[in-house]
Amino acid sequence: MGVSQAWAAAPSAAERARSVLAGAWSCSVTAESCREELVGAHTVTEDGRVLLEVPEDSVLVTAAICAPRGEPSAVLEFADVAPVPVRKRIRTRLWMSGWFTPEDGTLVFRPTRVVLRQPSGAVVVGLDEFAEAAPDPLVTAEARLLTHLADCHADAVACLTRLVDSDSLHGAVRVQPLAVDRHGLTLRIERARAHGDVRLPFHRPADDVAQLTERMHILLAQASAASCPRPLQRQRADGDG
Repeated sequence: MGVSQAWAAAPSAAERARSVLAGAWSCSVTAESCREELVGAHTVTEDGRVLLEVPEDSVLVTAAICAPRGEPSAVLEFADVAPVPVRKRIRTRLWMSGWFTPEDGTLVFRPTRVVLRQPSGAVVVGLDEFAEAAPDPLVTAEARLLTHLADCHADAVACLTRLVDSDSLHGAVRVQPLAVDRHGLTLRIERARAHGDVRLPFHRPADDVAQLTERMHILLAQASAASCPRPLQRQRADGDG
């Protein structure tokens, strides 16, 4: 069950894909019938190639050595997980298929297909767009910012619900900050057996944390001037569902 308010001023699919890559700490790699889970092993070049630092005894190294021409096909999977406890914490999944090339002790992955799966559905990202896109400038600070907002400023989150259409708040038992990027803040609205997300766009993009603070102050000022919505219903003890 979704919400009636439409999303606006959001990153492009290519920018979102690059942000998932920049923010993810782990990934799953499937190559030549083997699979490996890697943590803290990948970096990304400016043009979107993924560099994997893996142990010498990794099955991926073996696959690269044994593959024809030393270039095994592979699929990389990344999950974008909300830093704040909410239902269905995986916000986005990213799949990349392509080829590995061993270079100076590093496995270099060159994508031939990029697919971003968001709540609205799967999107195939053009390779040129992907190579040219940049991650959101707030991606590395997002987890810290959202957890601080949820843990220390619940009153501000409650105030921001004044900017949400009353129909979207019907039956709500909890509202949590789900995501933030340079274009806006997303709230997760949880009900007894369902949830939905609503986007609060900034009046202009924020390129750093200082600008984000100013954008948030403007949203809060707008919320304070808005009429009060209906109060949230009493939370269930199993609200994390």
